[in-house]
Amino acid sequence: MARRTRIIEGTWNCTSCDTKSIRARHKRCPQCNNPRELTGKESAFDFGGVDAASGKSLREGVTDASALELAQAGADWFCAFCGAATRGDTTRCKHCGAERTDDAKAAPRQAFDEPPPAPPPRPAKPKRRARMRQALGSLLLCCLGVGAFALWANTTHELPGQVTGTAWKRTVVQERFTRVTKRGWHDELRAVTPRMPVNGAGEVAGVANIRDCVSIQRGTRRVPDGTERVCRTKSRKVACGSEEKCRRRDMGNGFMEEVCEDVTKYCRESYEDCQDETRYRREPVYADQCTYDTHAWKPLTRREASGTDDAPRWPELAVGAADRLRREETYTVRLRYEDDGAQEHVLEPRGERAFLAWKKGQGARLTVTNLGTVKTVVPR
Repeated sequence: MARRTRIIEGTWNCTSCDTKSIRARHKRCPQCNNPRELTGKESAFDFGGVDAASGKSLREGVTDASALELAQAGADWFCAFCGAATRGDTTRCKHCGAERTDDAKAAPRQAFDEPPPAPPPRPAKPKRRARMRQALGSLLLCCLGVGAFALWANTTHELPGQVTGTAWKRTVVQERFTRVTKRGWHDELRAVTPRMPVNGAGEVAGVANIRDCVSIQRGTRRVPDGTERVCRTKSRKVACGSEEKCRRRDMGNGFMEEVCEDVTKYCRESYEDCQDETRYRREPVYADQCTYDTHAWKPLTRREASGTDDAPRWPELAVGAADRLRREETYTVRLRYEDDGAQEHVLEPRGERAFLAWKKGQGARLTVTNLGTVKTVVPR
């Protein structure tokens, strides 16, 4: 692949008279005659923009012989006595006449990125920026408003209250271990001898008298059914011509060497990847479902007791050896308190012990949010 080399000349700015874009071939400012120095950012050169795709400089290359000779003179050096920039192929400062010493400073060089950096994003239009600022401001105000409201809503205060009444309800359900008939899959049934409970515990449901088995559909399964041609769209990288790529090197004297080559260009292309794959079909799966005998707890008798402002009690219910009792209980305590008017709160204690801690006419202390939600209730 052919290599193409160009020399690109940079520019610098004079910090003494503020002259801009002075060509690198000038070691002195054409306006004020001050030498280019290491201080004042005069040592930094601007080589212009580059093409984002190829990295090629957008400036024209140097063609005149005198500038090319200066570019090949080596890196500039800065005089240790007067600080002026001097050609790299000379040993004496042209500004003050001092000889080059070991403490003379070398010109800084730019490190060019490979590949060249992407062009900066285009600035947003003023109207779009204004709309974005307005939207962000509205969102910020909304968030602040929601946060302030949440803080106010969750702020609590304590209020005195009084119990206006209590209530309780207790239920006893008598359940009997009863023989029942069920249906199940034959391969999941194993004969087990039932055992009746003693004082409502120790029972075994059992499985007995498996009968009346019928074959019915239990599900489906996939089975091979030949082959089919299946195609999938994929992509791959292929050579699609050539493109120019350039790299740059700072020569240390205000000139830049650019080397460009034509390299293979690659593109993505879509293609169909086809192959024969097994085709499947769904077919029903059958199994035997049978009737069998077993045992289960079934409600037999239900009795309830309730009351207000008195001690709770369980209703009486006699049970046999094959029975058991299931108990249910609920408790409520009604309280009245003042919060921008008379308010009522219903408390539901968990268990008899917590319920008995409350009596009609008893005082209480309630913690209430600004929205009126009762957080805690403590007896006094």
